[in-house]
Amino acid sequence: MTALDTRTITAPATTRTRTRHIRGVRAGFWVYAGLGVVLISSLFPFYWSFLIGSGDSSTINDPDMSWIPGGNFLANAATVVNDPAVNFWPALWNSIVSSALIAASVVVTSTLAGWAFAKLRFPGSKPLLVFVVATMAVPMQLGVVPLYILFADLGWTGNIGAIIIPAITSAFGVFWMTQYLRQSVPDELIEAARVDGASMIRTFWTIGVVAARPAAAMLGLFTFVTAWNNFFWPFIVLDRSNPTLPVALSLLQSNHFVDYSIVLAGVLLSTIPLLLLFVVAGKQLVTGIMQGAVKG
Repeated sequence: MTALDTRTITAPATTRTRTRHIRGVRAGFWVYAGLGVVLISSLFPFYWSFLIGSGDSSTINDPDMSWIPGGNFLANAATVVNDPAVNFWPALWNSIVSSALIAASVVVTSTLAGWAFAKLRFPGSKPLLVFVVATMAVPMQLGVVPLYILFADLGWTGNIGAIIIPAITSAFGVFWMTQYLRQSVPDELIEAARVDGASMIRTFWTIGVVAARPAAAMLGLFTFVTAWNNFFWPFIVLDRSNPTLPVALSLLQSNHFVDYSIVLAGVLLSTIPLLLLFVVAGKQLVTGIMQGAVKG
């Protein structure tokens, strides 16, 4: 037996001390107090909406309003769902379909473009990426008129496809996936895959897609929320017979007298699918945030 076999390798004292120090760090009182304030501030709008939505038309103007919710929320929610002017169920279906398709298409196109900008070498890649990022500075309102004329000529006004097609790609999504893939996938790993005979498509599928999963989950989630809450363009291009949910709920305020208990009950109904989505995708969201922080 050699001296190398009998020697015990130990970590330096400074490393052990640093490891013990890191493991012993705990959040203090002010950290938890700050997080508590943030949590209460985030939950208060939901509680306020539920408080007004569970009352009646006079609740919001009552100076002696009780902070205990009333018992009219289910009745107000039923009024929203059964209102023929709102078309709640078709609007809900349109929002789900359009938001899901937009999120899926943005994730696919952004991941493909991000892989190309991050790991492929082709002439003009840097100026093209700069151009893509610069398009984020152009407000959507500048393109509304020509876009509406285009879809009117195609006969798509009032069709749900008119809000899906313009949103199938995202400049922010391309930039986000480019930065993430550039930092998370080493060039040596791609070169090793090419040496083993893998094509670029196979390399992207086996390496790029796996590495991009946390960032893609975050991008898909936030894109879905953005598409779900989008009001401006659907309000212009869709009609009352085929609206999305935000457009349909806006009809609750079209009368001379606005019953805010009904309005806020409808708002809470529209947020339930988003809350369920965050519960289901919460793990991927946290993973994406933590990995993005580590990579940065």
